[in-house]
Amino acid sequence: MASWYGSGRRTANGERFLPNGLTAAHPSLKFGTRLKVVNERNGRSVIVRVNDRGPFVHGRIIDLARGSAKAIGMDGTSYVSIYRVAEAETPSEVE
Repeated sequence: MASWYGSGRRTANGERFLPNGLTAAHPSLKFGTRLKVVNERNGRSVIVRVNDRGPFVHGRIIDLARGSAKAIGMDGTSYVSIYRVAEAETPSEVE
């Protein structure tokens, strides 16, 4: 289960939070890790970069910045699949 967030000033790695960015929060993956997130409801996917920590709600595995959530048609929470991607893939890739 994934959720999205859209407020805050700094991410856990010290970057300025960009609500419309293609970024995400994960509890343990290394900052900079790139992930392909697939919305299971509609099959849309986006490549995001981990730059924050979270989610802090039981049962959720990732928090997406609002821009990432919008890219995959996510409103509120959604079931997603997550795959680590190679460094060569671009973070702006949206299917």
